[in-house]
Amino acid sequence: MNVHDRKFIFHDLQKIEGYIDPPDALVFTSLLHAQQKRAFEGGVAEIGVFYGRSYFLLRKVVGNDCRVLAVDLFDLEDGDGQSRQYERFLDNGKRLNLKVDEDLVIKGDSTQLSPDEVLAKVGKVRFFSVDGGHMLHHVLADSRLAMDVLADHGVIAFDDTFNPQWPEVTVGVADFLRAQGDRFSAFCMTKYKTYVCRREYHDYYQQVVLQSPELLAFDHVETEFLGAKVTRLHNPMGRRMIYELMIRSGLTNFSERIYR
Repeated sequence: MNVHDRKFIFHDLQKIEGYIDPPDALVFTSLLHAQQKRAFEGGVAEIGVFYGRSYFLLRKVVGNDCRVLAVDLFDLEDGDGQSRQYERFLDNGKRLNLKVDEDLVIKGDSTQLSPDEVLAKVGKVRFFSVDGGHMLHHVLADSRLAMDVLADHGVIAFDDTFNPQWPEVTVGVADFLRAQGDRFSAFCMTKYKTYVCRREYHDYYQQVVLQSPELLAFDHVETEFLGAKVTRLHNPMGRRMIYELMIRSGLTNFSERIYR
């Protein structure tokens, strides 16, 4: 990762309202770069765009030539009862000078999407971010969709796993992995996300996480989840608090040094 990628993550991206944590932004980037080095082909997809923070990170890393699918209801209302979510999403792309291909934006319920609709838009998917509805039926539907369109070498990133505010996300991800038996396994966990791939690629992606220079700032703790060895990236509370303080103080240009 070059200095421009880090500036984008720790400075430019902070201008966009959203929730992707710096450790996950670095995991996204590390995995996508590793895929590119191995010439792993495929599109990129995200369910749950909000105002585009993680979408624009994906777009920045994969470049304008890669097809990036965005799926969201885009129905969040402002204080006056009007929804300007989609317009704000497009405006954020203009501010960051990053392309939004509106032909690859689906405004609707992800649980009603068919695999054929996704495949027609972006083909097989090499990286699928799932951050849609947080009830059990949402997670089960979105995980099935992601599985059905995933390239053999693809990764699924599930958001808000193990978040006590959304317990059914944890149940849904666990049910998905149990139902798939030996086909899929988790290889990495952070405070907010769980990363999953097909079993035959588990060791490869786990080594990417273990060896990525961008992730050396975190404690690597080996754990086990449903029969698979998982690398948990621990971000100490002290570092998190200092980072948040710097962001709130407007010191985004210096905040990235905390994660070196």
